[in-house]
Amino acid sequence: MSEAVDSAAVLPPASLAVGVGASRGAPVDEILGLIRDTLRGAGLSPSGVAELVTVDTKADEPGIVAAAAALGVPLRTYPAGELARIEVPGPSGAPLAAVGTPSVAEAAALAAGGELLVPKRKSAPRGRAPMVTCAVVRRDPRGRAGVGPSGPDRCVEPGAGRIVVLPDFGDGAEPPRRPASRPDDDAHPHTTAAMHTPTESPDATGAGTHDLRHHGDAEVRGRDRDLTDLAVNVRAGTPPAWLRERITASLGALAAYPDGRAARAAVAARHGLPVERVLLTAGAAEAFVLIARALPVSRPVVVHPQFTEPEAALRAAGHTVGRVLLRAGDGFRLDPAEVPEDADLVVVGNPTNPTSVLHPAAVLERLARPGRTLVVDEAFMDAVPGERETLCGRTDVPGLVVLRSLTKTWGLAGLRIGYVLAAPETVRALEETQPLWPVSSPALTAAEACMEPRALAEAAAAAERIAVDRAHLVAGLMEFTEVRVVEPAEAPFVLVCLDRAAEVRERLRMLGFAARRGDTFPGLGPDWLRLAVRDRATTNRFLQAFDQALQTLGVAVR
Repeated sequence: MSEAVDSAAVLPPASLAVGVGASRGAPVDEILGLIRDTLRGAGLSPSGVAELVTVDTKADEPGIVAAAAALGVPLRTYPAGELARIEVPGPSGAPLAAVGTPSVAEAAALAAGGELLVPKRKSAPRGRAPMVTCAVVRRDPRGRAGVGPSGPDRCVEPGAGRIVVLPDFGDGAEPPRRPASRPDDDAHPHTTAAMHTPTESPDATGAGTHDLRHHGDAEVRGRDRDLTDLAVNVRAGTPPAWLRERITASLGALAAYPDGRAARAAVAARHGLPVERVLLTAGAAEAFVLIARALPVSRPVVVHPQFTEPEAALRAAGHTVGRVLLRAGDGFRLDPAEVPEDADLVVVGNPTNPTSVLHPAAVLERLARPGRTLVVDEAFMDAVPGERETLCGRTDVPGLVVLRSLTKTWGLAGLRIGYVLAAPETVRALEETQPLWPVSSPALTAAEACMEPRALAEAAAAAERIAVDRAHLVAGLMEFTEVRVVEPAEAPFVLVCLDRAAEVRERLRMLGFAARRGDTFPGLGPDWLRLAVRDRATTNRFLQAFDQALQTLGVAVR
């Protein structure tokens, strides 16, 4: 038995550091393949890997980020200047010229000390030069720097370097698959997860993976210049004048405690339900908190990518949350078979934020079963012409809870008004968790007004206009050869994928447009942006700025 195999036999769990170097655009499959082949050849197991390590200039390299996520380990990075001071057995002039250190893989692996088990290895792709290198170091599991070939005086203090926040692909996840729509995917990898089973985040808040509390308003809040807002999905030009007048008229009654009976009855009548099936809330966000706190849940699962507030609320209430990550290659379509049978709470958006996918009602119905609560977030359903695929008004689906918001169509984000439609016993359980008078009198007035026939007709007309404006936006985006649009889009926003999306977003900001970053949504990575649908004139101005941003960065041409 070789020395490497003997060493592996006594290695404690997660004591290996794998240094990785990669050329720009290196495919995740090539990176993972080299890592796994290298470990296998040394008699080592991937389960012993504690972290991937690389130079800080590679912190955003999609293939490396996705490889760390697929292995379920953090990615640590070090400045090239620190790595250059570490003596390595396999120095090379190419990485020195490119990033400033004679070896990325070996130096990064040795940066916090340890014993070099496997010197630098290179990938061996057919027909082209290798794009990936890796090396393996055994670390002291007690956190002390070992004495390897670099010597104790050449080691960076253990724990130094920067931990990169990774997408949570989770245990058992397959390597990320790239979308199949582009012929040159090998040169332009994407990092969307392919996942058939849910997984849990490593901590109670999800902060170690995705920023679940990040919302589109952060893209424009507190900015010292005016930006055209494509980051927030509130309909432009709202609330309309007649609604503002109704809300203003309600201010004369602020001395009285709120009375929600009329608004509750109006919502019930609008959906053909008894009032016992309606609960008014301070926006859909409050409903997520009530569900997390009030319902007896032991195995909650959230279908992602989607609005992150449901998972954040569940985690804040102390739940361990499973994730089902839908795949870009499948158009982010839901297969009910991917949801675990033992899930007693399932949360899904329809149409889904940020993918703009509208799931068929018949597909969502297949998720329902006795003993399970099925939460369908329909915050954007009134922006879908005819509200097709809605489950509002349905009383025959067991455990169904439908959430609606008046924020998006009517521009009432600052007023906070939404509602829950569910079985009477579920409504009672949620209501008992609410504080007294949770919805203000002006918000109740708005809810009642938005249920009137005139308002419903206006919302329906707005949905038709949004569909036309969205088609115009999608057609313009499709002219860019390097931009992938998730289709068919059905919500008042579209999701796009392109290389260097973060740089494009910053360039757009300089040009006066705010776009929503996609990497805070589980299941998406740094190559994704969400764009709100606006009128044709605004879209035309945006497309010109988008073209300028891409040309300046050399990302794409028309």
